[in-house]
Amino acid sequence: MLIPEIEAFLQCQTPQSWIDCALEHPEELLLDHANCEKKAAGTALTLMFRYAEREELQQYLSRLAREELRHFEQVTALMKKRGIRYRQLSASNYAQRLHQHIARQEPDKLIDTLIVGAFIEARSCERFYRLAPYLDEELGRFYTSLLKSESRHFEGYLRMAQMYAKQPIAERVAYFANIEREAILTQDAEFRFHSGIPKPKQDFRQRAQALEA
Repeated sequence: MLIPEIEAFLQCQTPQSWIDCALEHPEELLLDHANCEKKAAGTALTLMFRYAEREELQQYLSRLAREELRHFEQVTALMKKRGIRYRQLSASNYAQRLHQHIARQEPDKLIDTLIVGAFIEARSCERFYRLAPYLDEELGRFYTSLLKSESRHFEGYLRMAQMYAKQPIAERVAYFANIEREAILTQDAEFRFHSGIPKPKQDFRQRAQALEA
């Protein structure tokens, strides 16, 4: 069950067209999921070095990095079992669409970075929840098992943001909620775990006309 806090936090559900595309690209789904887990661990470690004086944040990020790497190991084990070789994929535009709006100056930069982290974790949780009923038993069970940890990551990032902010963060959360919604509902040419709505494929006649133009 998706926790109500995440449903209230996100401004839109994952579109059915993205779910349909995910089911058509099972290899890319697992590959990019693995890459996302590794990047999440890397982000946590980067923030640990950048904000070494923040004791509570250090402890939180240390636990988070270990858990994200454990998830990476679990996804790659599933891939190996299914005959999928791990490789890098180009990143989706989703994170960039959020990160480009992060404040440049501290302490606002830290607060915005933590809020963006909360949105990424919340969206991951929501996508696991939406995908699980359509997947085979093993993968569906695995994605369902991730709901609790991803929702905990969302809550942790948000708690850290509020802890270090000098004022309420509701206005900034609302600001990024609109940006995140737009990112999810924007068309993307390539399918990725956090990509937006799949761009419709041109039919044969349209492609022929485009070549002739």
